[in-house]
Amino acid sequence: MIWKTGRRRAAAHAFDDALDDADLASARAALAQGRWQAARTLLAHTGDDWDVRGHRVVVLALGPYCAAWANDWLLAEPDSADAAVLLALAQVRRALRGKEKAVRAREACRSAAALAPADPTPWLGLLMLEHTLGAGDEVVRLFGEVRARHPDHHHAHHLMVARLAERRADAGPDPLHEVYDFANRAAEQAPADSPLAILPVVAHAERYRVLATAGHGPPDPAASGHWTGRRARQVMKAAFDWWLEWEHEDHPRRLVDLNFLAHAKVCEGRGAEAAALFHRIGEHPTPAPWSYPDRDPYPAFRAARATALGTA
Repeated sequence: MIWKTGRRRAAAHAFDDALDDADLASARAALAQGRWQAARTLLAHTGDDWDVRGHRVVVLALGPYCAAWANDWLLAEPDSADAAVLLALAQVRRALRGKEKAVRAREACRSAAALAPADPTPWLGLLMLEHTLGAGDEVVRLFGEVRARHPDHHHAHHLMVARLAERRADAGPDPLHEVYDFANRAAEQAPADSPLAILPVVAHAERYRVLATAGHGPPDPAASGHWTGRRARQVMKAAFDWWLEWEHEDHPRRLVDLNFLAHAKVCEGRGAEAAALFHRIGEHPTPAPWSYPDRDPYPAFRAARATALGTA
């Protein structure tokens, strides 16, 4: 899909991987200028909150010069697990863009894992790499390594759902597809206050992406009927009801979940529920799932929000 220049600029300004983490955004800006000490302070203060740590390292690693600055940091502090993991995730990002050999990224992740055996973040980096480049068995193994260190790792579960959704792409719609069972089981086994309760909603969106790309559904998700079957409606209701009672509004990736849930409610035709979610999302849309299957995500988000809020 070819975007016009103006639309590319709009999308660039619309999406911020830091979401609403102001401390992360500040450290990212400093790192872009070569001041890695801000990232050092941020990660030191993050501690072993693994979902927060993973989110922050992944976002910092997106910077085009992050690998160079992280390498400078590691040269200054060779025993720093924070510097090692940041360099590792930066190498993963470079490898996924074709600017680094995958073998070097894997080596960097293993080195970081050796410095901090309890940290799931180096394994998250390997999972991100193999999610795109690796075989299914290796993806499953790495997911197990992440879960051994943090059973409810949010980002890792999203990666697994996206990968599982791609199995049997040509089989067409199947309400018993394995991605649904995986997501439902993860949601049931997670603690009551875990945002993994939204994972079944994510599974529906990821499977729609795969089916629509394979020609088994229309390019407009709201017209697909994918979210309106009996089982799908049960999943969406359970997830929305859980959200209404959720009291932990400090999860670093909660806005990812809220975008998936708002998208589902739009596709389900539940405008009032979608409106409540759009109010909570505010100015923090995420590209997925508004881009599914091959849409310009920011206009799709804006149009859905305007319709739900009655401002179209």
